[in-house]
Amino acid sequence: MKAIHCSGYGGPDLLRLVDIAMPVPGEGEVLIRVRAASVNALDWRLMRGKPVIARFMAGGLRKPKYAGVGRDVAGEVTAIGAGVTQFAVGDAVFGACIGAFAEYACARVDRLVPKPPQISFEHAAAVPIAATTALQGLRDCGRLQAGQTVLIDGASGGVGTFALQIAKALGARVTAVCSSANVDAARAMGADRVIDYTREDFVGDGVRYDLILGANAHRSLFDYRRALNEHGIYVMAGGGGAQILQGLLLAPLLSLGARRKLRFVGAKLDVADLHTLQQMLAAGQITPAIERRYALREAADAIRHVETGHARGKIVIVVD
Repeated sequence: MKAIHCSGYGGPDLLRLVDIAMPVPGEGEVLIRVRAASVNALDWRLMRGKPVIARFMAGGLRKPKYAGVGRDVAGEVTAIGAGVTQFAVGDAVFGACIGAFAEYACARVDRLVPKPPQISFEHAAAVPIAATTALQGLRDCGRLQAGQTVLIDGASGGVGTFALQIAKALGARVTAVCSSANVDAARAMGADRVIDYTREDFVGDGVRYDLILGANAHRSLFDYRRALNEHGIYVMAGGGGAQILQGLLLAPLLSLGARRKLRFVGAKLDVADLHTLQQMLAAGQITPAIERRYALREAADAIRHVETGHARGKIVIVVD
């Protein structure tokens, strides 16, 4: 079979389309014929090994433990490992695995759920990591309650488009921050108010929020804290390297004894949350926003586009 591999830490130029042996599912795993995968910021961070914490996540200081690239996956079960009773050959599934940018991939059954029949493989593949990050950031870290005011900074990206829709589904009043080109799309997804960051500054406009989710955070923690109400919560879900380090290291210190809380969320894939997202997909509460589709051989170009930080919604790799 064909797969995208990366031999060491670095940019997309290191990616190669290679021929490798078909993987065999182990205990508690299934083999998936990959129909679609999607690109996340996590993919290029693990590929580059930056910030340094990404190397620990990738399993090696000098090179990644696994050569396979990609996490989000959707496809059909073609073989079953020992002890698997949840799925049968032919089932359509989506979730996460290691090495999703390939014709076939093995995945643990506790990282997969059935794909709703009315949802395409491409749309299902766009969901797992980005939507899980949005859900956990809003519900768990942000403790979102119906009727609260929420600001989504970076509302046009992969996590941001899901966060906007999930916040609305949970009953929040949502302000979306995005560029001029994405204002109409944010309104179409249900934003109650849209701020074009090229024209307005949400920090200085005097409005304060119960919850701010930094889906693509490029401002300091102090700016976000200023825009919170007295008991508000800021949750960082993504952004530049400096902002991520601030979120990991400084946010806990600034939150000690403070009324305003600053937190960092990284997606922890959980089958219960995948089921929640599956139900929201089937009910039409969330609809993945797919900007571009790439073939498997174009995976490097797909990652380059996501790495710019200006992708609108999700970037999907279609595997024929």
